[in-house]
Amino acid sequence: MNKRIYDVLIIGGGISASVFSSCLIKNNFKVKIALFEAGRKLGGRSSTRVSKNYKGWELNHGSPNLNILNRENNVLLRNFIDELLKNKVIKFDDSDVVDLIKDSNLINYKDFDFSSGENYCSISSMSDLSKNIISINNLRNQIDFFFETKIVDLVFDKNQWVITTHDGEKFRSQYLVCSSNLLLHKRSLEILNTNKIPLRNAIPENCDKKIDQLFYLLNQQSYIPRVTFLIYPGFSYKYKDNYMKRNRYFILNKDLESQYKIERVVFQYQKNKKLGIVIHTKSHYFLGKSLNDYNDDILKQQVMTSFNDLFNGSPYINKLFGNEDISIMRWRASQPVGVEVPSYLQFFNKYNIGFCGDWFEGEGFGRIEGSILSALRLAEKFKSLV
Repeated sequence: MNKRIYDVLIIGGGISASVFSSCLIKNNFKVKIALFEAGRKLGGRSSTRVSKNYKGWELNHGSPNLNILNRENNVLLRNFIDELLKNKVIKFDDSDVVDLIKDSNLINYKDFDFSSGENYCSISSMSDLSKNIISINNLRNQIDFFFETKIVDLVFDKNQWVITTHDGEKFRSQYLVCSSNLLLHKRSLEILNTNKIPLRNAIPENCDKKIDQLFYLLNQQSYIPRVTFLIYPGFSYKYKDNYMKRNRYFILNKDLESQYKIERVVFQYQKNKKLGIVIHTKSHYFLGKSLNDYNDDILKQQVMTSFNDLFNGSPYINKLFGNEDISIMRWRASQPVGVEVPSYLQFFNKYNIGFCGDWFEGEGFGRIEGSILSALRLAEKFKSLV
């Protein structure tokens, strides 16, 4: 079978992959990239649900915006954010961020990452953010996209990478970049239904001490599965006050999160002038040990009751009537927690392989900021390589 040949293969289509590939083609006008994403489009956890049943509804149900804490202290990050602003990919998000507290227990805004630093939002939907980041520099169509494509095998042979997709197609390149860490994390055994960690099979243990260290540290990380509820109220549902900005965020402190099983509630005005609601929860609050160990109707009733109790007496928010349509989004692994991987383990010359994502150490660990910063650092390393 003929192998498709590229300069760089990128696995994963989230924010970090989009930032890295955009910077790479900005630095090299001739590089040819193949980007593989198991989903139907770019975005990863920065996702938007476009409803098939309700015209004009686009609910951002992953990361609702970009929260940047360290822009002024990092030149790479500052220049990149400025470039996105200049190209009108993002804009300042001046929406209300309301920190809900229990009774009179005062809490500082700085206690929440979400309400500190600088907030930005995509000019369009959050799903378009990754696409627009790439479009800034992909003027020569240097990137080929392969969506709904799973990687089932990796081989490093004669200083080149050969990867095989689920349909048997093979791709070859000198360099491989993993923005998703699934292929080197032990959770791949269950999710991919395989008896071997794909990248571990390509680079066996004891071949390289730094690679072994990366595997060890990464596999100390765990992930927070999440359940997100998307609520579609009717035309009659409005705020109590006259707030008209695009978004409005309500963040629960730990006491309220424990009581109501809700992490945050995001209100989003739609193009059809309706007010959509996205409720973010952590799966272990609502589910049993298995992601399938629950009944959707019970979950919907539970989240509706929690929402109405939470906003009972609120000067801003009306209760829901109980007849709203609710969709449920299940995130298998939404956010890394635990051990942070040091940034010096991002690239390995011996194997021509690099890594980026929110799982590397730093102020943005587990957030979009970390995804962006790790991709910018990796792109800098590639300047002298490709």
